[in-house]
Amino acid sequence: MKFNTKTIHGGQKHEEATGAVMPPVFLTSTFAQSSPGVHQGYEYSRGANPTRTALENSFASIENGTHGLAFSSGLSAIDCVLRLLNPGDEIVAGDDLYGGTYRMFTRLFQKYGLSFSFVDMNLVENVTNAITDKTKLVWLETPTNPLMKIADIEAITKAVKEINTSILVAVDNTFATPYLQQPLDLGADIVMHSATKYLGGHSDVIMGALMVKDEKLAESLHFIQFAAGAIASPMDSFLVLRGIKTLHIRMQRHCENGKAVAKFLQNHPKVGEVYYPGFETHPNHDIAKKQMKDFGGMVSFRLKDTSKAAAFQFLENTKVFTLAESLGGVESLVNHPTTMTHASIPEKERLKIGITDSLIRLSVGIEDIDDLLSDLDQALHA
Repeated sequence: MKFNTKTIHGGQKHEEATGAVMPPVFLTSTFAQSSPGVHQGYEYSRGANPTRTALENSFASIENGTHGLAFSSGLSAIDCVLRLLNPGDEIVAGDDLYGGTYRMFTRLFQKYGLSFSFVDMNLVENVTNAITDKTKLVWLETPTNPLMKIADIEAITKAVKEINTSILVAVDNTFATPYLQQPLDLGADIVMHSATKYLGGHSDVIMGALMVKDEKLAESLHFIQFAAGAIASPMDSFLVLRGIKTLHIRMQRHCENGKAVAKFLQNHPKVGEVYYPGFETHPNHDIAKKQMKDFGGMVSFRLKDTSKAAAFQFLENTKVFTLAESLGGVESLVNHPTTMTHASIPEKERLKIGITDSLIRLSVGIEDIDDLLSDLDQALHA
């Protein structure tokens, strides 16, 4: 089954009792048992719920995995992965991460004895040089948030496994989506998504996802989820499952519009550097071209006027682009990383990797491209 068909049919079956084409929303906390421990596969909705099962089967299918897990948020999915580890373990992560991921790593889990090294994953050797005999996890984002760096998933995974096969490699695939890249096929052990974003696609739900191929790893993650309770609700599961059914056609338009916006910004007199992996001048364009089907709808750029006032003036004057947190919805959003998504990263660390006041991140939606370009142009001239 090819990807565009998987988004609609992957892992799905008609509801047995009525033949319903779409899985019903099972709004129940518990399930009847004919005898203690004898039931129809469901006991209590924290452990499993039929609507969530349908979504999790879809998750597994679109990432070419065998198991999917649906969480109450993307951060709760990351939290579940880190709970696989023990005090004293070390994690190698990219230096350009979503601010919430960095906050969780440094402000929650460091105090429980986990150690984190943040490296530029543009180069494979930066990852391997950071690995020690205590390293248990390598955490990648690609493309990264917000600087659109590209890490070579296959090369990094191969190099890590050559050092120690027991080190887990996890990839945050939120920006790319499984429409554009499938990290499990490139050797990764775990794929994570903020399903709030492109998988849901309509800015109306908060959810996280994990996808894996290994049975034992899936069992460990499910136990942590069940014991900690960070599950997705039946209604949210229904909404994201519905969103996935149009993922392929939405991503096609996101990619088309993203490319047009990136080219427009590249040629605009008030814009400095543009961060977009589809440009041949991007440092890892060849890697992006190798592991991605297209280049997505996320674009970041700097204004030539590097003051915060100039950035705010632009942000306050967009009309079609909405100034808001998040990304990946059908509507176009604009974000100021230093004061919004990445405010939790200390200024010194932000500046070290280039997250400055003049940096602006766009989530390019699926509106008419002429309206998007006109909006950006008038805001840049404001």
